Amino acid sequence: MMPAGEPAPTPTPSAAHAPSRPRPDNRWAALSGVLSGATTLGVASLVAVLFGPSSNPVVAVGGAFVDATPAWLKDFAVSTFAANDKVALFVGMAIVVLVLTAGIGLVATRSLRVALGLVVALGAVALAAVLTREGVGTADAIPTLVGTVAGMLTLQALVVRLPAPRSAAPAQDGGDRRAFLRYAVLAGSVAAIAAVGGQLLGASRRVAETARQVLRLPVPVRPAPALPAGVQSATAGVTPFVTPTDEFYRIDTALLIPQVDPATWTLRVYGMVEDEVEITFDELLAEDLVEAWVTLACVSNPVGGDLVGNAKWLGLPIRELLARAKPLPGADMVLSRSVDGFTASTPLEVLTDDRDALLAVAMNDEPLPLSHGFPVRMVVPGLYGYVSATKWVTELKVTTFADDVAYWTPRGWSERGPIKTASRIDVPRADANLTAGTVAVGGVAWAQHVGVVAVEVQVDHGEWEAAALADEASTDTWRQWSYLWEASSGPHTLRVRATDATGKIQTSTEAPPAPDGASGWHEVTVDVG
Repeated sequence: MMPAGEPAPTPTPSAAHAPSRPRPDNRWAALSGVLSGATTLGVASLVAVLFGPSSNPVVAVGGAFVDATPAWLKDFAVSTFAANDKVALFVGMAIVVLVLTAGIGLVATRSLRVALGLVVALGAVALAAVLTREGVGTADAIPTLVGTVAGMLTLQALVVRLPAPRSAAPAQDGGDRRAFLRYAVLAGSVAAIAAVGGQLLGASRRVAETARQVLRLPVPVRPAPALPAGVQSATAGVTPFVTPTDEFYRIDTALLIPQVDPATWTLRVYGMVEDEVEITFDELLAEDLVEAWVTLACVSNPVGGDLVGNAKWLGLPIRELLARAKPLPGADMVLSRSVDGFTASTPLEVLTDDRDALLAVAMNDEPLPLSHGFPVRMVVPGLYGYVSATKWVTELKVTTFADDVAYWTPRGWSERGPIKTASRIDVPRADANLTAGTVAVGGVAWAQHVGVVAVEVQVDHGEWEAAALADEASTDTWRQWSYLWEASSGPHTLRVRATDATGKIQTSTEAPPAPDGASGWHEVTVDVG
C-alpha cells in the first residue's frame, strides 16, 4: 500500500505495449527479393564469362530441367513451341524466378535470417546443377558462389531500408522511401549492367563465328548430283525442295549454342575398336569429302508437322573413319557425343553401309551455322535426329546397345529411330476457304533411304486417287507431289498417304511422336464456296 497523501507514480509502458514498427509495404518487399535475384543472376553470368558457358547457373539449371523432362512434356513443348521451345523454357524460368524471389522478399519482412537462408538454398540448387553438367570442374562453382553472395548483400541492403506503408505516421515510418529507391535503382543497375556486360564480353570471346566466316570449304571429290528440273511440285505454295538454311528446323538440348573453336576441335573414335583414331578439323578438311542431298526429320514432328527439312551437305563418310578404327566383333552401336554432353545411339550397320552418313562441315554450300553444329555434325539418312544427328560432335564410341544408352533412351524414347514413311499436305491449308472448281493440291512425302514411289489423295472417304509425283533427287530426300481436285461446294476433308519403294503403304494407325515417331494420315478440312 502507498503511504497516505503520496501521489501514485506514473506507470512505465511495458515492452508489450511499446510502439511497434509497422510492417513494410509488401510491394516494396517483393521488389527487394526480385532485385536480389536479378543481381544474383546478373553477377553470376558476368563472372561465368571467365570460366565458360557451363559455369553459368542459368544455363545449368535450364539444362538440368531439360535433362529431367519426360517424353510427354518434351513432345508437348516441341509441338506447341517448335523451334521456340528454348525461348519458352527461358520465359518459364524467368516467371518461376520472379515468383520465388518475390516470396523471399516477403519472408525477409518477418525474418531476414530465414530469407538469406533461402537465397543460400537456391544458390545451392543452382550450384548442384552446375557441378553435375558435362565436363565442369571445381572452379566452375565460382560464378554461382559470387552471384549468391551478391544477392544476399543486395537483399540485406534493401530490406533494412524498406519504407513503411504510406498510411503509417511519419514518426513510425520504417525507413526513408527515397533512400530505399536509391538503393533499388542501384541494385537494378548493377544487375542490368552485369547481365549485359556478360553478354558483350562473352560475344567478344567467341571465336567460332569468326572462324566460320573465314573458312574456305574444300572442293568435294564427289559433288552432289544436279537436281532434276522437276523436283519441285507444280503446285504453288508447296514448301521449297531445298530448305533455306535460316528456315531449317533446329531441335536440340543446347540452351546456349556451343562456341567450338575449330582450331582446337578433335574427333576421337574409340571403344570396341582395334585402333583408336583421332582427327583434327584441318585433317578432316583435307580428307576426300563428298556432297549429298539428305532430308532430316525430328522424332517430335507430329503428323503434318514442319520439323523436317532438306539440304545439301558436305562431309566425310563416317564409314571411312570407322574402317580405320576397325570395329571389333560384337559391336552393334556407335555412341556419338556432343561437346555439351548430348549423346545419340546409332546402329553400327547404318554407319558402315553405302548410305551417305556424313561428318558434315557444310550445309547448302556454306560452312555449318553455329546453331546447326559448327564445326562438325553428323548427318545420317533414314534415322530420326535424336539417334543420329549429333551436333558439335567430338566422340564416336564403338560399343553395344546392351552396354551403353544414349541421352533420350532413359527418358522413354526408343533406342533405335528409323524414320517412318510420312506425307503432308502443304496446299491448301487447313480451314482454307476455296472457290468451287479445279483446286491445286500439293505437298511432300518422305521415306528416307528407301524412297517414295506413289502418293495418293482421298477426298471425304472416297476412293484414293493417284497424285503426280515430282522427280526424285535421291532416296534420301523427300519427294514432292501434286493433285488437281474438282471441288464442289461445301465442307470437305482431304487426306494423303505415301507408298515406299518396298511397296509398303503409309500406315493409317495414329501414334504420337513418343517413343519412336508419329504415324497416321495427314488431313486438312476446307470449305468450298
